[in-house]
Amino acid sequence: MPINIPDNLPATETLRQENIFYMTHSTASHQDIRPLKLVILNLMPKKIETETQILRLLSNTPIQVDIEFLQMKTHVSKNTPVSHLNKFYHTFDELRDMRFDGLIITGAPVEQIDFEDVDYWNELTEVMDWSLTNVYSTFHICWGAQAGLYYHYGVPKYPLEEKMFGLFRHKILDQYHPLLRGFDDDFIVPHSRHTEVRRADIEKIPELQILTESPRSGVHIVSEKSSRLFFATGHSEYDRFTLRNEYVRDIEKGLKIKMPYNYFPMNDIGQPPHFNWRCHANLLFSNWLNYCVYQETPYDLDRLEPIRVPKKG
Repeated sequence: MPINIPDNLPATETLRQENIFYMTHSTASHQDIRPLKLVILNLMPKKIETETQILRLLSNTPIQVDIEFLQMKTHVSKNTPVSHLNKFYHTFDELRDMRFDGLIITGAPVEQIDFEDVDYWNELTEVMDWSLTNVYSTFHICWGAQAGLYYHYGVPKYPLEEKMFGLFRHKILDQYHPLLRGFDDDFIVPHSRHTEVRRADIEKIPELQILTESPRSGVHIVSEKSSRLFFATGHSEYDRFTLRNEYVRDIEKGLKIKMPYNYFPMNDIGQPPHFNWRCHANLLFSNWLNYCVYQETPYDLDRLEPIRVPKKG
């Protein structure tokens, strides 16, 4: 079954060229089934690029998924046309009375700023509170994962001496967890971040479980033990050239940045970079949709049970 996306979304043409199985809202309206309802809170600056990357991964299942996009009204996007946001994105006020099977909170290039100093932090915490009662399962990515771990569980982030940047090998710590079904013993994940969360802090919290980690890049996927909240510190959704584009951007800005680790063949920027994480990326999102959302969410979303997290303070 396809993902169900808004009519005329720019990602549609790319998905069509790649033979990605999608359906527009107008087509889906003629079907009488119960698709999953998914909302994507897109905090990335290049929103159209991120939309396409995530939609690729969500399309690789037999489940029909209705997609909505969410933006922060307290933040002005500088890299995405206002016309695009007005046409395809909702504000939280428009969705707060709705219920969803799943929510994805993306990363954002703000990890060097204290959480409370991010201009949309208060609005984001409203969304994260709302997700505990109005969403069955939430998948947090990179800075979104750090923000979720901090807000829900008080897990701090720490600055790194240099950017964690490149492709890193990871290992599975719970081979029987449904999110990791079909994974190899080790797998590649892109990372692009200036901060980290640490195992010692997470292990103090009985409600959390570390599912995967890397000897070099550290904690990767953390799960709330009922498998309704997931936090992934990497960027499995990245495509082949995303790290390259970030590297070139930072070089052109005059920033001190190392070449992405284990990314360019022979460290030659003139060669096409490695693209050796997409199989596990597809499997990660497929497993989340199938085993952690579709198989568990109630048919009637009004019967959602709240997610329990420790009381703050």
